[in-house]
Amino acid sequence: MQPTTVCFGEMLWDIFPDGAKPGGAPMNVAYHLGKAGMESYIISRTGTDEKGHALRQQLQQWGLPTDMCQTDPQYLTGTVIATAGADHEMSYDIIKPAAWDYIAWEPAQIPLLQRSAAFVFGSLATRNTVSLHTLQQLLRVAPYKVFDVNERPPHSDMEIIRHLMFQTSLVKMNQSELQALLAAEGMSYSGPAAGAEDILQIFPVDEVIVTLGSQGAFYMNHDMEWMQPAEKVVVKDTVGSGDSFLAGFLAKRLQGASVEEAMAAAAKLSAFVTTQEGACPDYDPAFY
Repeated sequence: MQPTTVCFGEMLWDIFPDGAKPGGAPMNVAYHLGKAGMESYIISRTGTDEKGHALRQQLQQWGLPTDMCQTDPQYLTGTVIATAGADHEMSYDIIKPAAWDYIAWEPAQIPLLQRSAAFVFGSLATRNTVSLHTLQQLLRVAPYKVFDVNERPPHSDMEIIRHLMFQTSLVKMNQSELQALLAAEGMSYSGPAAGAEDILQIFPVDEVIVTLGSQGAFYMNHDMEWMQPAEKVVVKDTVGSGDSFLAGFLAKRLQGASVEEAMAAAAKLSAFVTTQEGACPDYDPAFY
């Protein structure tokens, strides 16, 4: 039996100049975990509109369960306007309000979380008190909590992020998010290793991953550290690259791989995703 994983948060459409693709960090992670063979659920919410129907169909095509995806009678399915900038970096206009701002707590979520091997959540879904309240309920029962920091001003609140850090087992963030979190603690950023060590000292987390773009990624726990170089590829866009990195790392760790093996696999998957358009390209998971 493969482990059960649960992702919580936004489920939406990324609108590119040449069309729309399914997205949202939690759904991206759920997709890649499902590709790795996990029993992968997403707790989210869509509208009753055609975009919401299409997202549910997409999950079914990917072989992911839809029974934890709620339907909102009032709010529309989420959309994000994605624009490419310098060095293939993307900027995002996250439309508000959206159905995923109103993810409701349901009793059926509790036994699912209790038997999960990993519960993945981000900070973006906390911009509304309804989804935030549901997340807080779920964090009380999830055994292994993975925080994918996704700071997107003005849709993020550093005080909420700090609060979530006290309920986290593994945190993944990029350099700018690490810098912002340290600044909120009155500390300066002097590199991923020193920054990760500061996080381990300030918060009761067990593991820290800092993604470094073209420079790779850094991992630290209380016993070891590991610097993983990036794969050399021709980048098409960076949408979802961090999500695929986290999913690749988690999938390998849950399947018994070492930290070093999991980081190498995550770098390989993330690099592949940057050569494709969108966050959820098709691929044979055996390649990583």
